[in-house]
Amino acid sequence: FASYYGDHMVLQRAPAGAALWGYGEPGAALTLTLSRDSGLSVMKKTTRVRGPSGRWMVVLDPVAQGGPYMLTATQGPENVTLRDVYFGDVWLCSGQSNMAMTVLQVANASQELAAARRYPHVRLFAAAPAQAQVELEDLQRVLLPWSVPTAENLGQGNFTYFSAVCWLLGRYLAETLRLPLGLVEAAWGGTPIEAWSSPRALRACGLHGDSSRPAPESLSWLCNPFSSPALPSPPRRLRGPRAPSVLWNAMIHPLLNMTLRGVAWYQGEANAALHAEHYGCAFAALLADWRRAFHAASAGTTHPLLPFGFVQLSSYRGQPPAGSFARLRWHQTADVGVVPNARLPRTFMAVAMDLGDQHSPYGSIHPRDKQNVARRLQLGARAVAYGEKELVFQGPFPTNAVLELSRALLNITYDQELVWRRRDTQGFELCCCSLPCRWLPVPVLAVASRTVTLALPGSGVLALRYAWANWPCDYQACALYNSQGLPAPPFL
Repeated sequence: FASYYGDHMVLQRAPAGAALWGYGEPGAALTLTLSRDSGLSVMKKTTRVRGPSGRWMVVLDPVAQGGPYMLTATQGPENVTLRDVYFGDVWLCSGQSNMAMTVLQVANASQELAAARRYPHVRLFAAAPAQAQVELEDLQRVLLPWSVPTAENLGQGNFTYFSAVCWLLGRYLAETLRLPLGLVEAAWGGTPIEAWSSPRALRACGLHGDSSRPAPESLSWLCNPFSSPALPSPPRRLRGPRAPSVLWNAMIHPLLNMTLRGVAWYQGEANAALHAEHYGCAFAALLADWRRAFHAASAGTTHPLLPFGFVQLSSYRGQPPAGSFARLRWHQTADVGVVPNARLPRTFMAVAMDLGDQHSPYGSIHPRDKQNVARRLQLGARAVAYGEKELVFQGPFPTNAVLELSRALLNITYDQELVWRRRDTQGFELCCCSLPCRWLPVPVLAVASRTVTLALPGSGVLALRYAWANWPCDYQACALYNSQGLPAPPFL
């Protein structure tokens, strides 16, 4: 089998058939047998090992959730058997350091680690950080082979394995859906989206796989309030794990044959000052490219619109360029503000700007409250990936704004009932008709059922924005939430 496979793994359940692959003697016949633990054979598949690559691939008939099973691959007198195999849903978790933070590093870590043994059917796998200049067929190294969760493998040091966000998302889904979960981590701290993108995706955004110098930023911010100035970055060649496509080549391409149920993505901090104005395109291109690639390589067993969840950037007390995190949050939504949308279909987002942690021992860029991040992700997964109707999975978003010039008021209508949590929070800003745009904080006069009323500072309004800052509010203390405690996302 390929290095991805092993004892204790989870394969994708019905209605999809799980794809399996591995290596053998070119031209040799190979038999794959799925059996119950008792030895009762459930299914047999035969194929031939392709030459000269020495690879084989088999798609199992769909199997309902459950287990345990054994999988045996036989070639001539040789065989390999994998045990304690379950069928459930398989999720890939990828991104940079906030995805790589282990359960050891999060709030209430000892309690979370002690609870691990209660979820023996949530199985873990972690690819080792690796980079390559060409697309690899198999992983260079496995950090954590398929494992039953324990306190040790959920808290193996800092930024190693296993991902807290991935574990908590899987655990919450398993509790709600009552099925086995297979969680696959492929993450590397400090890495930009370009490193996780294929050359095809980079070309789609005019990046051409060459990040020797930052792409030119738009100058439209000089006379347009809908963008903001980005500080110029000095020309530099990106090397190591930040170089274009090197993580796609080594950590994603080897997994493409997998049958997946969904993806969870936590990345963006590294792009706040690198190609930030291209992120909206780059993220949409990565998403579309990963979907195409996983669908094609898995013999169609991964859905062509693979559900894709992501975490919108949290808050940062460091010294990033002014407004850089705010702009990146906006670009994460393809400049729409909410998902799913036309450019990012079948996606879901966990808003995290109210989960900032200025006292985090890992720096404020690494907040420790990963539980709320995962809870918000699992709500989106249940609504978008699993089709739960009437489930509220995101905070309120404005649908309309009406000027009352005679009374110098602006009334903003939202799509949900509003909870005005912090009346002293200056979240709204207006830009009036002077150019270049000068943003001014504006007081909230009242919050009714679904309406926010702002006092206009003077002449006509050119633009309006909300929560547009690197650190827009203190912990769980933004201005607006819904009754479920989900924050209103930033908008422009």
